[in-house]
Amino acid sequence: MSQRFGGGTAAARLPELRDAGPGLEAVLGFYDGLAPARIEDVIGEWRGGDLPTGHPLDGVLEPLGWYGKIFRSPDEVHPLVFRDRRGRFSVDPSCLPLSPLLRYGDLLRRPEVARLARPVLRLRRTSRPRARLRMVEYRGVPTATMSYDTQPINDHFRLVDENTLIGLMDARGSSDHPFAFFLERVAAEGAR
Repeated sequence: MSQRFGGGTAAARLPELRDAGPGLEAVLGFYDGLAPARIEDVIGEWRGGDLPTGHPLDGVLEPLGWYGKIFRSPDEVHPLVFRDRRGRFSVDPSCLPLSPLLRYGDLLRRPEVARLARPVLRLRRTSRPRARLRMVEYRGVPTATMSYDTQPINDHFRLVDENTLIGLMDARGSSDHPFAFFLERVAAEGAR
């Protein structure tokens, strides 16, 4: 396992994983080599993107305007933050049909479908937290984990460095192939 915030090798490898889409095994190998995140490591505002592995959600969230996640405290987490021309907003994930999203993710990658779906997301905005952070063992290591309040989803985090996380979304029905994503810390002056 890599040292906590040690060296630049993990951070240097992240762009390769983002751009090349090397597949699930390469991303899992990278993830397993990282230090676990503690809850205090995760608190803050984070901007995200996916790591292509062939998961049905690859390339779906960003065309919809996915911005990232906000962790204000262990019990005040905004798991789905989106952005449009009016600004950032949190979405209530209870309205998102997980099974159809996993089954029909290809449709949402189409620009015309994403364009139609974006305004619907704003209608589901919320100011209330919709997830929590806890330490959970995942892939044999206790690490900071975000659990959605109303969805069978856990996002498990590892540290690339103090300002970068890798997350694996473990959702019921797709546990054998988690959705992989990265989060980069937003500087304090840009946070809300």
